[in-house]
Amino acid sequence: MDRWQGIEHVVVVGLGITGLSVVNYLRKFHPQIEVKVIDTRENPPSKDQLPNSVALHSGGWNLDWLLSADLIVANPGIALATPQIQQAIAANIPVVGDIELFAWHAEKPVVAITGSNGKSTVTDLMGVLGNAAGRKTFIGGNIGVPALDLLSEEADLYVLELSSFQLETTSNLNLKAAAFLNLSEDHMDRYDGMESYRQAKLRIFEHAETLVVNADDRQTYPDSNRAKLVSFGLDNPADFYTKQYQGQEWLIAGNDAVLPAAELSLVGRHNVANVLTVLALLKAAGIEYSESLLNALKSYTGLTHRCQIVEDKNGVKWVNDSKATNVASTLAALSGLSLKGDLYLLVGGLGKGADFSSLKPVFETLPLKLCCFGKDGDQFMPLHPSARRFDTMEHVVKAVSTELKPGDMVLLSPACASMDQFKNFMDRGEQFAALAKQFADK
Repeated sequence: MDRWQGIEHVVVVGLGITGLSVVNYLRKFHPQIEVKVIDTRENPPSKDQLPNSVALHSGGWNLDWLLSADLIVANPGIALATPQIQQAIAANIPVVGDIELFAWHAEKPVVAITGSNGKSTVTDLMGVLGNAAGRKTFIGGNIGVPALDLLSEEADLYVLELSSFQLETTSNLNLKAAAFLNLSEDHMDRYDGMESYRQAKLRIFEHAETLVVNADDRQTYPDSNRAKLVSFGLDNPADFYTKQYQGQEWLIAGNDAVLPAAELSLVGRHNVANVLTVLALLKAAGIEYSESLLNALKSYTGLTHRCQIVEDKNGVKWVNDSKATNVASTLAALSGLSLKGDLYLLVGGLGKGADFSSLKPVFETLPLKLCCFGKDGDQFMPLHPSARRFDTMEHVVKAVSTELKPGDMVLLSPACASMDQFKNFMDRGEQFAALAKQFADK
């Protein structure tokens, strides 16, 4: 089936890195198609990289362009509920995302991962281990490299991290395996409730051969029974799990003891669950646990900005967990922390309508100094008697650096998005690492 038959005019909504990847894909693989771009921002990112042959309408909508398109490719940041997009849908103009275009084109096996937390680590580790096993594996999607840019690579396996926003506009993605890691409150500024958010995530299973679900989070299970359901879990019976064996905790795949958990370089219980997920996905993709793969697994230290030690001086650890953009991520970072001194926890930013009250009981169990900053920092102030309010992250670090003693930890795990004061969570993490370097010796 040629999905491009009859498509002569495509409108890309939203430029930036994803929109530019769509434009470049269409020019390379479908040069006969006329491409136009709409971006409501006055000066959209990647504007300077747009080819002269592609018309750009910026600073608002262009309904004439939308309603005369044969196909609209919307950026994940554009909600389908947007009135202008709804007008196009009502006019029977198909609206898809870049992942749908990838699905139409990809010929090699694809594995995909979604969930509220942990999906970047699972995606990245899948890429590392796939390559260690001798499969040419490329990762992309929500993790930084647009999926369409991967199609120019000669791959044996593609691994995609997919957000709920990307899944909303994806209908035909055939997958060897799909994993739904967990579900917790996030993006409530976009969805009318948790069930709508969950249903968007569940779309990842629609065309998957193997469904990987979390035995400790029943919300990750599909609503109807499906073949090849495989589970991972730490607390409930699962296909991929941990158990005491030969005096220590082992990672178990089915009936096979794969590796002692203590040999992992990754820190935290949530990362043990992430590794179990990867073991399940590898098996579904037909990749064996070879010695080279297990060596790569043991040496893997995780992603930048995710529970990453950026300084360790004078007995004080500085930990960058800037990727914790929601409550569940911060709870995961706090789980099983081993502390000799006080924990200086930096929280705040753009709250996205979240309820932070579930942090309170966990805060009460810790030797905590709570440091609140950013646009929604006030929302954290009632959660602990130690809470102090600062304007910026830099003000926090300057203030606490004079108080630190051996055994303390300074942890940036904000439970919020970053766009109130930073370009993105990476920028926030990099600025924290620079501040840690500057003040660790003070």
